[in-house]
Amino acid sequence: MVRPLICAAVALAVLTGCSGSEDPETDLRDPAKKRIAMQLVSSAENSSLDWRAEYKYIEDIGDGRGYTAGIIGFCSGTGDMLSVVERYTADRPGNALARFLPALRAVKGTDAHTGLGDPFTAAWARAAKDPAFRAAQDAERDRSYFEPAVSRAEKDGLSALGQFIYYDAYVMHGHGDTEGTVGFTTIRKQALAKAEPPSRGGDEEAYLNAFLDARVAAIAEEPSHNDSSRVETAQRVFVREGNLQLSPPLRWKVYGDTYRIDAP
Repeated sequence: MVRPLICAAVALAVLTGCSGSEDPETDLRDPAKKRIAMQLVSSAENSSLDWRAEYKYIEDIGDGRGYTAGIIGFCSGTGDMLSVVERYTADRPGNALARFLPALRAVKGTDAHTGLGDPFTAAWARAAKDPAFRAAQDAERDRSYFEPAVSRAEKDGLSALGQFIYYDAYVMHGHGDTEGTVGFTTIRKQALAKAEPPSRGGDEEAYLNAFLDARVAAIAEEPSHNDSSRVETAQRVFVREGNLQLSPPLRWKVYGDTYRIDAP
């Protein structure tokens, strides 16, 4: 299947992390829950549950953000790919990607490949064999996407499913609005205009449906997105089932493909 035209957008503002819930059933930071979250995102971003196989992935998917790569779709045009390589280079000076740092800084904000091209994509794929490079991707994912999303969800009183829904929105839309893209902050604001979150005494399922409604509308506004199934036949299914703890077995569809995670 052709990979969906989706790329992680830069989280322009990072919220501070918090200690997390004492109950792992309601905390997406729990290793088992986080693994499920990675698989769910990978089904949409890479048409596979094997998210660990995607450290080496890199291509230009034609969405105006340059190269898309790695476990959640870091982009050369949005700057998070640059952050990954900077982080990797700080830990592993002289690595094969370090020489591309000037080019990555120059193409930030564009879809250009200037100074990158095949030598860069080949170096990225080779670097995926290095545990330090994989750790750099993990750390940037957590800093810019996972932790801000989970922390905000906890403040809104959301369970594991709500935390995942926020995280997936961060990955797909980024934190703030950019040209042609409605970001997480605006989506959340629109949801709050329709329903109250649990932290304000609201019903969680009603609030999550309002949030997902706002996401569907945001997807429709983006020229590179024409399919909202990662919301409608995946996350909305879990809300309808009342599976607020995101507990397996899970079954969902994305872009016409069916996936499942069985109970351990």
